[in-house]
Amino acid sequence: MYRSESGSIIKRLQTTAPRGRPLDSADLATYGVSSDLAYCYAKSGWLERLARGTYLLAGDTLGRDGCLRFLADHLPGLHIGGKTALAWQGVRHNLPARETLTLWGRKNTRLPDWFSARFPARLTVRELFSAQLPRDFGLQPLAESPAGPPVSVPERALLEMLSEVGVHQEIEEARLIMESARSLRPDILATLLRTCRQQKALRLCVGWAEELSLPWASRAREAAGKKIGPSRWVARVRGGRTLILKP
Repeated sequence: MYRSESGSIIKRLQTTAPRGRPLDSADLATYGVSSDLAYCYAKSGWLERLARGTYLLAGDTLGRDGCLRFLADHLPGLHIGGKTALAWQGVRHNLPARETLTLWGRKNTRLPDWFSARFPARLTVRELFSAQLPRDFGLQPLAESPAGPPVSVPERALLEMLSEVGVHQEIEEARLIMESARSLRPDILATLLRTCRQQKALRLCVGWAEELSLPWASRAREAAGKKIGPSRWVARVRGGRTLILKP
């Protein structure tokens, strides 16, 4: 490749490639950069190699949302869920100085080192809802970041958080967060409850909503209906505690 042609490609990369996120081989190919040329650019300092087939423009800085969008484009079903999704939408108790991102997905995989080194995160892989629920139901970018990663709406995020109570989520904190979830949309929540597969999440959602006198409590009880059995639900949770949930 002639030097002038290579310089033209580099100029296009620098002026039009997205910033704040990695570039994979497919991204680079749209600018005429082959795998061999990407390797040469990395050796010359025009690209920074993050992992095999993954690069960053020289002088660029990885941003949280750009990296999450990149991962969502590459990992099936990856989205921001649970406590993180609630906090991003104003439903929170408190936030630590450095937040550990709660990510959900459909494939059990290790998050790339270049991401984990910059953004502490934990990936949960669990089919919380039945196949009757479309997989993208309740997942959408935040209004202020339309090009950002998919985020669970508060109704879905609440059930995701409750499903982790006693495992990765402290019981008391979950209850305090849920106390702030007063403005959930009953119709959206009802759809999620009718397809929720986990007894713990169902019972915590209905039981705590009634105890906290949340405005959507009666609709939640109606939606959960016969999915909640007539007996108590008992489980040992982290720290040796016993979680007993009434029907």
